[in-house]
Amino acid sequence: MPLKKMVFKPGVNREVSRYTSEPGWYECDKVRFRGGYPEKIGGWQRISSSTFLGVCRSLSSWVTLGSIQYIGVGTHLKFYLEEGAAYNDITPLRATTSAGDVTFAATNGSSTLTVTDSSHGAVKDDFVTFTGAASLGGTITAEVLNQEYQVAELVNANSYKITAKNPSTGVAVAANASDSGNGGSSVVGKYQITTGQAYEVPAVGWGAGTWGGGTWGTGLSSTENIRLWSQAQFGEDLVFGPRDGPVYYWDATNGLSTRAVALTSLSGASDVPTTQRLVFVSDVSRFVFCMGTNVLGSGTTDPMLIRWSDQESVTNWTPAATNQAGDLRLSKGTEIISARQSREEILVWTDSSLYSLQYQGPPAVWGANLVGDNVSIASQNAVAHSNGVSFWMGKDKFYMYDGRTQPLPCTVRRYVFDDFNTLQYDQVFAGTNEAFHEVWWFYCSDGSTTIDRYVVYNYLDKTWYYGTMARTAWMDSGLRDSPLAATYTYNLVDHEVGADDKETGTTTAITASITSGQFDIDDGHRFALISRVMPDMVFEGSTATSPAATISLLPLANSGSGYNDPTSESGNSSGAVTRTATSPVEQYTGQIHTRVRGRQMSLKVESTAEGVRWQLGSPRFDMRVDGRR
Repeated sequence: MPLKKMVFKPGVNREVSRYTSEPGWYECDKVRFRGGYPEKIGGWQRISSSTFLGVCRSLSSWVTLGSIQYIGVGTHLKFYLEEGAAYNDITPLRATTSAGDVTFAATNGSSTLTVTDSSHGAVKDDFVTFTGAASLGGTITAEVLNQEYQVAELVNANSYKITAKNPSTGVAVAANASDSGNGGSSVVGKYQITTGQAYEVPAVGWGAGTWGGGTWGTGLSSTENIRLWSQAQFGEDLVFGPRDGPVYYWDATNGLSTRAVALTSLSGASDVPTTQRLVFVSDVSRFVFCMGTNVLGSGTTDPMLIRWSDQESVTNWTPAATNQAGDLRLSKGTEIISARQSREEILVWTDSSLYSLQYQGPPAVWGANLVGDNVSIASQNAVAHSNGVSFWMGKDKFYMYDGRTQPLPCTVRRYVFDDFNTLQYDQVFAGTNEAFHEVWWFYCSDGSTTIDRYVVYNYLDKTWYYGTMARTAWMDSGLRDSPLAATYTYNLVDHEVGADDKETGTTTAITASITSGQFDIDDGHRFALISRVMPDMVFEGSTATSPAATISLLPLANSGSGYNDPTSESGNSSGAVTRTATSPVEQYTGQIHTRVRGRQMSLKVESTAEGVRWQLGSPRFDMRVDGRR
């Protein structure tokens, strides 16, 4: 029989059965499509051995007038500026005590210190820095006390506990019998803004939900939201804030040794919003926006209200005939979820609609047009913009906006949303990888409270593929050479670098695989025998001396009966067919001799070794008819 070239449809299709997807691909991991053909994705490596505290949910980069590149890194515990692979803590302060308001008490043999500060306002895991403290008399010296601490336990509204530590090593320091002092009368405590949640925390029963939000004796439920940040550049400075919190400002001229300050504290601040769901700066006109903010002159928050500052001002928010500060309220929905700059417009998503904000000039200044109704968005960070188009993940489907809002056809929609932790929508985030014309979404699979999955849309080829990966934030290359992502190991990694996983500094192989749907002869009327395979694989970009991948032919007695070896997810291993044939394919492998017999077949390509990158072309099979039984 002549060789049969297998040309598979690009992308992965999970909307149909394995057999119906013929000739196409059914499942994959760490594989992308380029030019219609599958290949292993690039590797990643950490940018430095430095780490930050907390789970990162926001990344944004810019360059100052002095050509210094910064990356804003917002975690559930702190806010940093990355520069030169170092993380500089600029977390704002919420309160500073007067000298002598703070005292310490130690217990002999224990590293736990009780801190007394009337109405301290701290919660567990908050950070406080002490200065001016004197030694307690023994091992709890002034150097031990005068540093940053994290609140280990709340005692009451006037006291909490910390764990004494060596300022150089961080190792716990136990007090002795001589530690009978209280730190003296010069102690000052500087409290950083309250920390947030790393993950959504559902609550049920008494105290959950709003007061009076149900009948007496009926259990309610609520969710403690994760800490999300929004950040935007105002010239060379940074405007940012946590969701449902104040707006903060960092002045680049003050340098990395200074913390950000509340926008309300700046000279000339007028009617600055005190709370917001997200802060945003328009790219050309330079208005600062607060979405879902408090009403002017009131502490009442309206989740559908948009306010903006005067043009080219971060401090003037008082509307007047002499400026362009103002506000407007959206009508479709219950709360604003997200906002992004698009072409000559600002897109604003509510929980049920999409609006377009366009600059009109005085007196209205900004106007809002409804451009999408009955649409959803998974989270604040679930949208990405590329090539003039906005793509986002909804609660049950994907969408795009290119001047018109429409659902995005998706061949893996059921696979994604049928295995999705709906309690963790807020963790969803999107990012672009424009070098490969891709939009990535990361999410939590069903039962997982941490991000463990991704799904990719290639908008050039209009293909979908997916895999497993743990990331918490993403930023495309832009000012950098490669995309950047945040990890659960509390660092940043460059993607599309090499072929391996170097997240922790140790090189580890990346397992990448792709499996086709089932193919046959004569619609499966007769069995097929494959005696030879011409693999057609290239290993460009590999660093291994002898890069190799594994090709497996997976036969079935009948569609849905299960592979003979190994057991398939759709059936068992029974069936009178030849065992699975697995062969290594190296750089110069021209052909593989094998004997595999089945009514249907699937092809699997997999690599598990270090230093391997591969792309599959069009393999050819020496395949002949081999009877009906």
